[in-house]
Amino acid sequence: MAVRTGRIVRNHPAVVLVAVLLSTLLLPLSLTGASVALPDIGRDLDAGLAGVQWVVNGYNATFASFMLAAGALADLLGRRRVFATGVAIFAGSGLLGAVAGDILLLDALRALAGVGAAAAATSASALLAGMFHGPARARAFSLFGTTIGVGLAFGPSIAGLLIDTLGWRAVFAAPAVAALVVLALVPLLPESRAPHSGRIDWPGTVSFTAALLLLIFGFVQGPEFGWHDPRIIVAFAAALALLVVFARVERRRADPMFDLALLASPRFLGICLAAATIVAVLVPLLVYLPSYLTTVVGLTPGTAGATLILLTAPTLALPMLTGVLTRLVPAALVIVVSVAVVAVGAAWATVLGPHVHVAALAGPLLTIGVGVGLSIGLLDQLAISSVAASRAATGAGMINTARLASETVAIAVVGAVLASTTAGRLADPGFTSGLRTVLWSMAGVALAAAVLVAVLVRRAAPTPVPATVGRH
Repeated sequence: MAVRTGRIVRNHPAVVLVAVLLSTLLLPLSLTGASVALPDIGRDLDAGLAGVQWVVNGYNATFASFMLAAGALADLLGRRRVFATGVAIFAGSGLLGAVAGDILLLDALRALAGVGAAAAATSASALLAGMFHGPARARAFSLFGTTIGVGLAFGPSIAGLLIDTLGWRAVFAAPAVAALVVLALVPLLPESRAPHSGRIDWPGTVSFTAALLLLIFGFVQGPEFGWHDPRIIVAFAAALALLVVFARVERRRADPMFDLALLASPRFLGICLAAATIVAVLVPLLVYLPSYLTTVVGLTPGTAGATLILLTAPTLALPMLTGVLTRLVPAALVIVVSVAVVAVGAAWATVLGPHVHVAALAGPLLTIGVGVGLSIGLLDQLAISSVAASRAATGAGMINTARLASETVAIAVVGAVLASTTAGRLADPGFTSGLRTVLWSMAGVALAAAVLVAVLVRRAAPTPVPATVGRH
């Protein structure tokens, strides 16, 4: 179906699909690639654990922080425009990061890349929702989920291969070059925006971004500075105060970027909780398991990356099968089961140790991957279908913010636990005991979340929540 913006008519659904899927592939690839490269980055740039943690945390923190603002900007200024801007920022920061010679510069560029990734990801979901409808939308989002699965499944092994052959800088250069290809397709994409214009929510953006960054700062620097250090105490206190300010700001706005009215829907809240819980288990393992396998078990980066395929391979195959599965059983049941399966896998993964064989890790890693794969794409589709079409990008921004904020905080918390148990060296025996403690905690949290999600999403599919009207 043709999409008209001004005098231009664009009718290229295949091009939209290619551009969105390619950009979507790059985002998990950038995360997992950086994770596998952390030991090499630390050695090459003479950086400590806190410094290299920011290579991942800086990217994730800004990715999560700017999701809400990016969704609102896409609805207001145009999804194609914000998408193009985000891809350009991602590409430029990646190319510069590939030649960075200082850990502080690399950390800053990774934070900038997260801003671009937020703009690209939120707009990409909205572009799909605007171009495809009915069964075609379900198929498009199944491909969307599969593409995320490809990035997760092969990201660690591709990164390991790049590191073994070209060095760690290639894990930033390769996604940046691919992003330039996406930019070449932008002129063929349709433009769309919310029918009613509004103002950009700068107070909400600033308060939320500052709160999340301060929270991550507290967790990352806590083991190094000391948990009773005034800087850490102030960081946590300020983060809490800013979150309160953010909530008050959003409740008073007529057109909030974080529409608290959506959270009044138990189903939407359950979807966000499921998304947040699943990534809080998966992503910290993607970040820290490669380091464990290389520094404690003794694998090469390439072999460690290949081992993680056990964790990520199900995310490649299952999203396409989920579309068939949801014709047989309710989508809500699939979501609950996926969270529960992740909990089982996390508990099972405590079998790891310095002399563990890959075969012993196959069962737990595959189990976690199955739980993740069942939910990818389906959660996004359900979240966007729960809001009015005019708020599609904002709805996508909200679930992605829940997902990214959860994984960012989880990475920081896991890093703090491991830094405390290993004296900042990520070496055995503290690494093993710390990681087992983390896995048991993940299992307990995920199991509790599965029960709560079951309560929240048990109702029939609701009427999409309309755009917010003025509140005082």
